[in-house]
Amino acid sequence: MTMPQRILVVDDDRAVLDVLARRFEKSGWDVVSASDGAAAVAAVQSESPDVVILDLQLPDTSGLTVLERVKALDVDAGVVILTGHGNIQLAVDAVHRGAENFLTKPVDLDHVVAVADRALDTVRLRRRNRYLANRRGTSTELEALGSSPAMREVAASIQRVAAGDSTVLLLGETGTGKGWVAERIHRLSERRSHPFVEVNCGALSPTFLESELFGHERGAFTDAKERKRGLFEVADEGTVLLDEIGDLALEIQPKLLKVLETRTFRRLGGTRQIDVDIRLIAATNRPLEKDLATGRFRDDLYYRLAVMPITLPPLRERASEDIAALVYSSLADLRQRIGRGPERISDTALNALVHYGWPGNVRELRNVIERVLILYPDEDTLRPGNLPDHLVRTHAPSVGPLDSLEDVERRHIVRVLEHTDGNRAETARILCIGRTTLYDKIARYGLEDVGRKDPYATPDEGDDVPGTSDAYAQRPSD
Repeated sequence: MTMPQRILVVDDDRAVLDVLARRFEKSGWDVVSASDGAAAVAAVQSESPDVVILDLQLPDTSGLTVLERVKALDVDAGVVILTGHGNIQLAVDAVHRGAENFLTKPVDLDHVVAVADRALDTVRLRRRNRYLANRRGTSTELEALGSSPAMREVAASIQRVAAGDSTVLLLGETGTGKGWVAERIHRLSERRSHPFVEVNCGALSPTFLESELFGHERGAFTDAKERKRGLFEVADEGTVLLDEIGDLALEIQPKLLKVLETRTFRRLGGTRQIDVDIRLIAATNRPLEKDLATGRFRDDLYYRLAVMPITLPPLRERASEDIAALVYSSLADLRQRIGRGPERISDTALNALVHYGWPGNVRELRNVIERVLILYPDEDTLRPGNLPDHLVRTHAPSVGPLDSLEDVERRHIVRVLEHTDGNRAETARILCIGRTTLYDKIARYGLEDVGRKDPYATPDEGDDVPGTSDAYAQRPSD
């Protein structure tokens, strides 16, 4: 059973603690509270929270001191700083010292929960990084798929089909690892000591593809100077992967269906029937059901292929722990092949790798890691500076070590504008500044369209939204 996420809220105002506790409990958090620095450090040691919401102004010490003590303990908790408008520079300093983020008072309660959720994701990713780093060289092949329920089910499906001998249909976008899965099915099956051969149905003309699969007799066509054995013969007692099966020409489809049903075929130009014992795995990134409707793909062949379908989701739909596992397995595999390059991955670099969209899926991810190993052969740890610029920019940290206060202010205004859908009045209230001041900053930073669903709306359109009336939202800044 999964333990609920635990949060420690630290503030000297009892009304604040009560409001935040109710809101986090409503979101499924296990809440612990403390009203001063000493109690906060004690609670971190005894309760092991995942996230700490920490006020900078405490009666017995500063929030920065508490942050330093928390970071010195043998715990892994994400810290989010609460600060008044006049303490922004202190909050930036706290981020440089290890805090995950900071919020200015008064804050929107939904926004606090969202920030805590992001901090929790970062903490879990750090823990996963350590776990995977410690398991280098000990994991099984299928653990590279990840540990989320969805990918564990994919791994279980692979093990189930590998134990049998049925035809398998692998579905998924280009680059999602269908070829890798096909090889694992073969290697886990009773056919593992026999050949595994692969052919791309979309890379050859129908005549050459037919020759590749079935072979040909001398003189079967103009360039057939000698008899040639086809891949079905070569793979006898083994496994054949037909990649991009959706591109298979219509004239070849009935011949493939015969192989599946009778395990027999004839070479091109031949009359002798040849018996083979093969397992067929097909893979496609096409929606074959649509091809059935248009007659592009035969119904009888489709139903013969789709005995055991397995769908591989794109990376953008996989959980962060799944992508982290894939990153580590790819790093280990490629480093063994190349023989050099980083062995470990920094938390920041792993965070960037996990949160990038990966339009090219597994293939793109492996290409990025291979590039790092080639370009940085003497590095022991993969860091953000080793990654392509576009990848790091996509998931840049909230505050970097060289950011100016103006950079931090601009990003914080962008976050609040996006949270309020561009509502100026609500944004000004959350930032605790006047609306005129907000307009000046929006103009200075070029943020006129940020958060607005309608870019043609006038600046004041829809801005008069009433604020919350709870005790925390109305509390003046420190």
